[in-house]
Amino acid sequence: MRKIKKILVANRGEIAIRVMRAASELAIQTVAVYAHEDRFSLHRFKADESYLIGAGDTPVKAYLSIEKIIAIALSSEADAIHPGYGFLSESPELAEACADAGLVFIGPSPEVMRKLGNKIQARALAESSGVAVMPATKSLPTDEKEVSRLAESVGYPLMLKASWGGGGRGMRVIDSAEDLHAIVQTGRREALAAFNNDEIYLEKLVKNARHVEVQILGDTHGNIVHLFERDCTVQRRNQKVVERAPAIYLTEEQRTEFCLAAIKVCKSVNYTCAGTVEFLQDVDTGDFYFIEVNPRIQVEHTVTESITGVDIVKAQVRISEGHTIGSQESGIPQQIDIKIHGHAIQCRVTAEDPENNFIPDYGTITTYRSPAGFGIRLDAGTAYTGAEITRYYDSLLVKVTAWAGTEEEVTLRMRRALLEFRIRGISTNLEFLAELMTNKKFQKGDYTTRFIDETPELMELPHRRDRGTKLVNYVAEVIAKGNPLVADRPWPSVIEEPNIPSCEDVAIVGGSRQKFEELGAADFSKWMLDQRQILVTDTTFRDAHQSLLATRFRSHDLLQICDAYARLAPQLLSVECWGGATFDVAMRFLNECPWTRLKSIREKLPNVLTQMLLRASNAVGYKNYPDNVVSYFISQAATSGVDIFRVFDSLNWVENMRLPMDSVIESGKICEATICYTGNLIGASEKKYNLAYYVKMAKELESAGAHVLGIKDMAGLCLPRAATLLISELKQEIGIPIHFHTHDTSGIAGATALAAIDAGVDAVDLAMDSMSGMTSQPNMGSVLEALRDSPRESSLDGDAIRTLSDYWAGVRKNYYPFESQERTGASEVYIHGMPGGQFTNLREQATSLGLGKKWGEVSKAYADVNDMFGNIVKVTPSSKVVGDMALMMVSSGLSREDVESDGTDVPFPESVVSFFRGDLGQPLGGFPPSLRKKVLQDEVGLEVRPGSVLALADLGEERLIAEQQAAREISDEEFASYLMYPNVFIEYVAAYRKYSDLTVLPTTIFFYGMESGQEVQLQIESGRSIVLRYMGMSEADQDGQKTVYFELNGQPRQVRVLTEKGKSTKILALKSDVDNACHIGCPMPGLIAQIDVEIGDEVSKGQSLFTIEAMKMQTTIRAERDGVIKEIIVTETQQVDSGDLLAVFD
Repeated sequence: MRKIKKILVANRGEIAIRVMRAASELAIQTVAVYAHEDRFSLHRFKADESYLIGAGDTPVKAYLSIEKIIAIALSSEADAIHPGYGFLSESPELAEACADAGLVFIGPSPEVMRKLGNKIQARALAESSGVAVMPATKSLPTDEKEVSRLAESVGYPLMLKASWGGGGRGMRVIDSAEDLHAIVQTGRREALAAFNNDEIYLEKLVKNARHVEVQILGDTHGNIVHLFERDCTVQRRNQKVVERAPAIYLTEEQRTEFCLAAIKVCKSVNYTCAGTVEFLQDVDTGDFYFIEVNPRIQVEHTVTESITGVDIVKAQVRISEGHTIGSQESGIPQQIDIKIHGHAIQCRVTAEDPENNFIPDYGTITTYRSPAGFGIRLDAGTAYTGAEITRYYDSLLVKVTAWAGTEEEVTLRMRRALLEFRIRGISTNLEFLAELMTNKKFQKGDYTTRFIDETPELMELPHRRDRGTKLVNYVAEVIAKGNPLVADRPWPSVIEEPNIPSCEDVAIVGGSRQKFEELGAADFSKWMLDQRQILVTDTTFRDAHQSLLATRFRSHDLLQICDAYARLAPQLLSVECWGGATFDVAMRFLNECPWTRLKSIREKLPNVLTQMLLRASNAVGYKNYPDNVVSYFISQAATSGVDIFRVFDSLNWVENMRLPMDSVIESGKICEATICYTGNLIGASEKKYNLAYYVKMAKELESAGAHVLGIKDMAGLCLPRAATLLISELKQEIGIPIHFHTHDTSGIAGATALAAIDAGVDAVDLAMDSMSGMTSQPNMGSVLEALRDSPRESSLDGDAIRTLSDYWAGVRKNYYPFESQERTGASEVYIHGMPGGQFTNLREQATSLGLGKKWGEVSKAYADVNDMFGNIVKVTPSSKVVGDMALMMVSSGLSREDVESDGTDVPFPESVVSFFRGDLGQPLGGFPPSLRKKVLQDEVGLEVRPGSVLALADLGEERLIAEQQAAREISDEEFASYLMYPNVFIEYVAAYRKYSDLTVLPTTIFFYGMESGQEVQLQIESGRSIVLRYMGMSEADQDGQKTVYFELNGQPRQVRVLTEKGKSTKILALKSDVDNACHIGCPMPGLIAQIDVEIGDEVSKGQSLFTIEAMKMQTTIRAERDGVIKEIIVTETQQVDSGDLLAVFD
């Protein structure tokens, strides 16, 4: 009997820690060894002492040096060595070296290890013991002909195995003679790299097999017991993924047969310590065959410990001290007293990406939270927040073992534990394992070793949203690099959140929406006509910020005021909150879904009608779409919450408006067909857009079924007297309500709105005080005060309006970077006629093109272009045509005469060509013939409605394409986004996938980041929120990366951000082009273990080019075609990542 006082663990990671814990319970000190790459590994710090080993060696080789391990054991005065599993655990040389040095080797004797550790010799022992074995060859020679003969003697398919070692390394399936020699070569190399021995053999492969193993313990007194079996059938790449005990598909008779066979084999060699006897069971026949004995502890020993109560690692130590099985000192009962209690499952959580062929992943674990609770056991290696996962070792992070009384309960418990994990920063197989637990075949044990490969539904993984991490990453990028939307723009002097009005004590009462639901569209139209009071639409939610602040208002600011609107302003006719430029800007710049915005406004503002701006056949785009696309879009908008559709055509061409109007009417919503006002109705020289023109169009729209007539004065050109004349005449000529919209670009739009009201208009568009004026709409509070105590006084409360306006004033401050340079009204609008939104945006465009100081020339060119083009209606997208042409003329130094001259070549913008082609429709009076000919040259323009010549879209096919590009299923609303803006939508999907839902971020953080010490609570969904605190940021390191420090829900979180200012010292690897047939790319991260070709070599399809080693598994890269190697980019032992360019074909 020899008492062990100090154990050196000749291993790393999880198993090293497992041994150290057992030793600690036995009051035994421990010594760790670690490679340089493992200097931060937890096993180093769990030990009482730790020593660097293998300085200068490769990461794996460091743990394979017997001489150095023995030297450290002796110098640290250890008296025993535990080899763990893998590395030298099956090395008789290590066991002999221990004996020679007077050290206890915690494992079988060298003689037994040689007999059983070598799989070929172990097979012979099994046969001599009367245990059935799988047909196999002897150790393979180097002679290829002899290898071929041996393979034929056993028969295909075959399994190539390493004679020494395990863990699936060196194992390869060989289906035919064609693959034999290439796979044998790869297997030899892998076995040598993993076990320092390249001996391999071939074994008959049973396709429908289960993998069952029996845990054995033997003492030095001739006693051997089994701890029953483990089911290890669920495997991938011949490596076990999930283990369970007991094997639920075995009968008691089969279980007894397995266990007795295992003891027979071990008794034949007088086995000592822990070992595992492995068998394959043929599912079709029920027969079982001996495979091998692993003379060491197994990764999956935890399930056996859970169902038997025997601590196998402690048992190894006690047996090595000389204790007898059955004695109290050994901790191992006699066989009769070893019982199965319940069921256990072990899952190996690994750093692998299941959706990318389980490619190993590397990097820093930014978050690590593990499960707990009754029946859950964790055995982890280096798994903690901040841990660096390298490519040098296997991908295991942590083993989870669940125990329960029944086989049903244990799968539920395991799934619960897997779902409790939070591991961020690297890919893991957690979702895959959790999905596996729900599989009915798995739950019943109805599977073979090919189960994962033959069950594709296991890969249909629910994605963890990981919203906290994604949001933190976004905020870190803004802090470290800034938000490009506000880059090089002036920031607010004070950055703070606006005050949301406190009005919970005010009840939400019914409003216009309830009236609409009661009456329906047609009767609601009549109700509007019957109202003596003026009805008001608030444009703050859309046109006001579109005109003043480049359409940049975020949903966060729009949604948090909706409840106050519902309580304080239920008398509003509507809020204009959707459509127009807000649709694409939401996706393009704000990374928001416009449909989510719409639905949320509808939900949070339940008593006021919602209104959108619809560009007729352009929907919310800048071009014509097929008719069914327009109808589909309108249908989705109606379903998602739009009540009033303001339908207009950018050229006032009624033919373009009929189909969208019909679609709105069919949806049961309110169709507000709209005339775009232009020109000067009361001007003596106005011949084109006169009163007769407006009356004629109004009657056409009424006849087409409009419920409301809209007058849309986009540029604010309608003078007060013109409004009086127009509205008075229209009230006489049509029988539907009139809704008036104007812009205050000139500064007198308030007077125009009041004139329209006096003339009998039914509804007007106004903006909240703090969002009114200039290119926005007239001031709501002022107009309402002007009407106070008059016959047409609004029922809106003035104090309530000012309260809401105060909120918008606070919001507006945070959008200061987008404020226009315009600070006053501009009478020049009567000269050029630019729409309100374009007036500010075009000036910004001019500045970005270096034409800021030539604004006078741009505005004059705008007027000239309008005149050249025939004095057209200018509303998006027709206004864009005029603006693009004006900018081109000024930047190119072209005059009107140059453009109209036949002798001057003019680079007409695409929007101009599209306009003259007739893509937007037909302007009043047609196109100027000579200019149209110059623009189109030999092309024939359209004379009919563009939609009539566009083929209907194949919506089914388009949706398939959209989902392919989005890499996920998309909703009906999202499909509508794709139909409008395919590229913008796909970019939005990518941004959402990267950052999650950014609307939960306050605008101050979205644009400007956080201040050090600032804390914010973000509600990611109803009832769920995260707390984020910004702690500080480092300077850029030599690689140009800054580290941003946070606390997320009280846990430290670091995000490294590559900044543009940093100068990286790393040489960036060349990447392969998947579309270039000459490029040979790397399919996975790893190390170039071998290069099989040279520059100039002629290679044939299927020939081995490179061998990549990743986490001790080797993969051969083969030529996908015949060719000549022109260039080899990498070298042996070089680290490579997925997508790196390895070589180039000539």
